[in-house]
Amino acid sequence: MLRLDPPRLQQALDELQEATRDHEAWFGSLMRSIVCRVDAGPDDLDAAGHRRCRFGRWYHAEGQNMLREQPSFTAIESEHVRLHRLAARVLSEAAANVPVPTADYDELVACSLQLRLELETLRHELETALHNRDAVTGAYGRVEILPALREAGELVRRDVQQACIAFMDLDHFKEVNDVHGHRLGDEVLAGAVRYVTEHLRTYDKVFRYGGDEFLILLPAAHIEVASRLIERLRAGLAATTLAVDEAGRALRMTASFGITPLEPDVSAEECVDRADKALLLAKAAGRNRVLRWDPSVTTARLVAEVPPEDLEGRPVRATRP
Repeated sequence: MLRLDPPRLQQALDELQEATRDHEAWFGSLMRSIVCRVDAGPDDLDAAGHRRCRFGRWYHAEGQNMLREQPSFTAIESEHVRLHRLAARVLSEAAANVPVPTADYDELVACSLQLRLELETLRHELETALHNRDAVTGAYGRVEILPALREAGELVRRDVQQACIAFMDLDHFKEVNDVHGHRLGDEVLAGAVRYVTEHLRTYDKVFRYGGDEFLILLPAAHIEVASRLIERLRAGLAATTLAVDEAGRALRMTASFGITPLEPDVSAEECVDRADKALLLAKAAGRNRVLRWDPSVTTARLVAEVPPEDLEGRPVRATRP
């Protein structure tokens, strides 16, 4: 998962396009040196030339650390290093006034094409991520939920791995909008997603379901592992400043969670409904807690068992309309 919000995704995409133009300019200059027998750049024969060119400086900058999780980003480095080594060899051959072997030239061109393919792959991944992200929070959009759950569910059916989903709802979020306005409310939502994303595993995903509700997909996790992960999120989120109000006061919020496993004989839609019901139970039980879906427990039964003061005077719904 690309752990970048939409503005950072756009920045990464812009920087990638600029770095690609820099690389193309370098390669054009390289071919001019080879064909026209003019002097090469001072770094082109250096073993560390791949770090000193403008493209290399972009690639190895600390600002690209988040992109290093992408396989295509790793592939770019290996092809870029190989291209510079091939370029140094061909330049040395040209400087010695001997014909450049056809095999060396062909390998150089093929490596350049492969690097361009990897760059296009990364560009496509960034554009897809930017298109699919919620503009306010940076979470994946709701339209992405069912395809992702069905893909994970297929792995569950084939007994490749277990997986779980969790619904997250920020407790009393409406009060933030009512008191501080929607701009600060959006900052709180974005801060919550940022915290959750940074404290999940790299292959977990967060989707904005609607309003202040988010769905978390936890592949390669059985219910016990998922419960521990979500409980750590719940505790950490409650202690995290999500935004600062106009008076400079830190805004913190708790969240309620409902968890259920993806099961081989249960549809993705039904699993979402189960996680939703578990979330409603968590809120009915007093909020700021994690509950698993349990078919034997209903919201109506819980309301009868929980003291009215724990329900905070708010209505409890068995299902969402």
